[in-house]
Amino acid sequence: MDVRERNNITWLGPDDGPVVLLSHGFGCDQNMWRLVAPSLAKQHRVGLFDHVGAGGSDLSAWRADRYATLDGYADDVLRICTDLDLRDVAFVGHSVSAMIGVLAANRRPDLFAGLALVTPSPRYIDEPGYRGGFSRSDIDELLDSLDSNYLGWSQAIAPVIMGNPDRPELGAELTNSFCRTDPTIARSFARATFLSDNRADLAAVSVPTLVLECRDDVIAPPEVGAYVHDRIRGSVLVRLDATGHCPQLSAPRETEAALLSFLGSLW
Repeated sequence: MDVRERNNITWLGPDDGPVVLLSHGFGCDQNMWRLVAPSLAKQHRVGLFDHVGAGGSDLSAWRADRYATLDGYADDVLRICTDLDLRDVAFVGHSVSAMIGVLAANRRPDLFAGLALVTPSPRYIDEPGYRGGFSRSDIDELLDSLDSNYLGWSQAIAPVIMGNPDRPELGAELTNSFCRTDPTIARSFARATFLSDNRADLAAVSVPTLVLECRDDVIAPPEVGAYVHDRIRGSVLVRLDATGHCPQLSAPRETEAALLSFLGSLW
């Protein structure tokens, strides 16, 4: 299957510009980047895509066994790069896509110029000496709720993830995005996301890395950003004066400024 159709790849910007791939998080699609992509595309060739099972991707390509862990999604990123002959790629991953980017770059560092990890978390569950933000019972309850009533779960959790109660339209947008996702695929991706543990993968990152966090994020609290920064050698940590887990929507100008500064250091 052609990756252009499988992942609904679209391009912005000059054909000869440095390549930037924007990768969305759980329950979202490439439309989540619409407020920052045009600015990035002024000087870069910006590729947007949907993970299999999301947005305009080819749903027939989804397989439960392939996408039971984040490895399947990382393989897809590598296939996009190799099939389209992309080199020196700057990969910008939001939320769970941050760890997808880490896995891809660790396997083929020769393909990547750098990683920008937007509100990343390598482990959502608290462990002794590590704060992920959730207890195991929290995550079990979240997944049970998702299984029993996906639409109700989406309506309840999306505004919490967005984290801007004074701007309800943002929470409504994320809710609608969740509700457009096939429930079976969403359940599988949620388990791959919230039960993952990629802490050991951070030390293997060998490309320049930006860690971008928000000052108030219930999904990835500040301790998580500090942990990622501490474990990735030479990484840069930037804390945005933004709230919630999706700064590309809630604080697009601040987000794009941080990304442009990092991208400018790569080439």
